[in-house]
Amino acid sequence: MPDSDRAATRPLWVESADAESGLNTTSTLIPVPVDAGPIVSRALEEAAGRPTTSDRGRADGPRVRQVSRPLTALAGRTMLGVTSRLPLRGLHALARRVGDLGSVLPLRESRATRVNVALCFPELTETERRRFERESLEEAACMVAELGHLWLRPIDEILDRVVEVRGEEHLREAIARGRGVVVAGPHLGAWELLGLWMAVRYSITSLYRKPRVRQLEGIYWEARSRSGARLLPADASGIRASCQALRRGEVVGILPDQDPGLGWGEFAPFFGVPANTSTLVPRLASRFGSAVLLAFAERLPRGEGYRIHVRPGSAEIACGNFLAGARALNRDVESLVRLAPRQYLWSYKRFRTRPPGSPSFYRGPAESGRD
Repeated sequence: MPDSDRAATRPLWVESADAESGLNTTSTLIPVPVDAGPIVSRALEEAAGRPTTSDRGRADGPRVRQVSRPLTALAGRTMLGVTSRLPLRGLHALARRVGDLGSVLPLRESRATRVNVALCFPELTETERRRFERESLEEAACMVAELGHLWLRPIDEILDRVVEVRGEEHLREAIARGRGVVVAGPHLGAWELLGLWMAVRYSITSLYRKPRVRQLEGIYWEARSRSGARLLPADASGIRASCQALRRGEVVGILPDQDPGLGWGEFAPFFGVPANTSTLVPRLASRFGSAVLLAFAERLPRGEGYRIHVRPGSAEIACGNFLAGARALNRDVESLVRLAPRQYLWSYKRFRTRPPGSPSFYRGPAESGRD
C-alpha cells in the first residue's frame, strides 16, 4: 500500500517499521488512572461493532477539575528551563539533598512515604525503615529534578543515557505474534524516560489527561509529544482507540498502579496490603489475547544513566477472571518494584481507597472512598 493511502486509513496512529525486523511497531501509551468497568465494557462492545447502553456520568471515570494558577505554571517553566541546563549528575546530587530535607519535614509526601513503607515492609527495623524512607524521597526528588532534561534536552542526547536494555527481546517476540501487546509500566524509576524511549523505538500514541493546573497543560503537551507521540483524550474514546490498536496487533502501554477510585477497580494484594487496582490490563489482555509485559527505566547512581527492564507478565493476568488477573498483575508489579524498591513512588497514596468500613491509612479517622 502506498504511504499516502496508509496514512489516510490510519489517521490516529504514527506508524514506523523497525529497521532490523521490519515489524509494525506502533504503540499506544495510556498514562492515566482510568479503570475498566463500564468504560472498557462499553469500549470493547463498540470496538466489536455491537450496540451499547449509555452510562454517562460514570463512563469516563473520575474527571480532573482544573484550576487557574499562572504563577505556578511560570515557576514550573522557569524551573524546567534552569534544570535542563545543569549537569544531570549535579542535579541528582542536589535532589538527594532536597530529599534528605523532605524526610524530616512535616510534608504530605513524607507522611505518605512513611505510611506506605511501614505497610509494605513490616520486616524492617526502625533504623532500616527510616533509611528506606529517606532514600525513597531522594529518588522522588531525582525524578522531579530530571524532568527538565527529559522534557527539554535533545532526544538523541537523552537516549544516549540509556546504557542498557534488558529484555527487549520479549517485546519484539510479543509484537511478532500479531495479537497486540500490553506494556504495564508502574510509577517506578524514570517513567517519563521509559515513555520517551518507547515513543522513539516503537512510535507511541498517548492518552492525554489534563493536569490540575490549567496553565501547565501546554508544558505537558509539548514535552510528551515532541518525540513523535500522538495524544488522544483520556476518556472512553481513548480506551476504544486502544482496543482498536490491539485488534491490529499493536502495542498499548498502561500505568497499572494508580488508584482508580472506589467502585472502579478490584481490591488485590500489593505487598500484602489490599490495593484498589484497575482491571483495565486484565480486560484488554483477555479480550484480545494480547501478551502482557512489564517495564521500567532504572535510574543508575551518580548520574550514570538509565537501564531499561522489560519482563513478561504472568499468563494469569489474561485468564478472564478480572479479580484473579488484578492479583496476578499486582504480583508482577511487586516483583518489578523489588528490583529497585527505593525508586518506587512511595509518596503516592497507593492505598487511598479502602474497602468499605475500613479506616484510612493516611488521615486516621475511619472512612471509605478517597482521601
